[in-house]
Amino acid sequence: MIGAALLASLLWGTADFLGGQASRKHPAAMVAFIGQAIGFVALALVLVFHGVDAKAIVPGIVTGLLGAVAVLCFYRALAVGTMSIIAPIVATSATVPVLWGVLHGERPGTLQWIGIVAALAGVILASNEPGGKPANSKLALKLAVVAALGIGLSLVSLDRAAEHDALTGVAAARAVAAPILLGVVLYQRAKAPVSAWPTFALVGLLDTAANSAFAVATTSGLLSLVAVLGGLFPIVTVALAYFLLHERLQPIQRAGVLLALAGIPLIST
Repeated sequence: MIGAALLASLLWGTADFLGGQASRKHPAAMVAFIGQAIGFVALALVLVFHGVDAKAIVPGIVTGLLGAVAVLCFYRALAVGTMSIIAPIVATSATVPVLWGVLHGERPGTLQWIGIVAALAGVILASNEPGGKPANSKLALKLAVVAALGIGLSLVSLDRAAEHDALTGVAAARAVAAPILLGVVLYQRAKAPVSAWPTFALVGLLDTAANSAFAVATTSGLLSLVAVLGGLFPIVTVALAYFLLHERLQPIQRAGVLLALAGIPLIST
């Protein structure tokens, strides 16, 4: 459970960094559509040999509907805001499945609760920008909040799908999200050079792999714990933005990153 959840964080964080960068140069809808479409094709090929569980399709469809809205908002927020600020705000999406799990009977231990609080507090601190502004624009902030809610609810739905079959659930989500995003692309008349498509495809493959890893993790661990571990992806995004884009981190942000990382071993007890 721990390894799969942390792998999901690593893959999501990398995908979000690449997706955010791509969305600064190309329409976010185009980035999201190509990624979701490629992710579906990849999973469809896997399911030819793995098989399909029909019971996972409906919750997978719900996941796709929520995910399509969330990814559009997230990539757009990354494009107009500061990447190292937007990503941690969206990471608060983990609170949704945590609350859902607790309300449905999950009971993490004392140390695990401490780890949950530390991790969530860490990502909130990491989202603070000098001057008290959580993002570069009001639009970016609003988009980040919508993305956080959408991602949180989609993870709850993905957990329901994973109770039957993780891969079928993720594939169903991609099958629904891709046409929706295509409609947005056509409506906006969004275009991007073919030379940029491989990057979009890589984003989609990483995101699909992350969703699959998260879904698998929920089958062997509490949703409330898996969600927090999977929700550490902004640490990866922030690190990549810091080292590759030289985005500056303030002391409080550094403290937030360390606090979030400190929560991992406690959650894993």
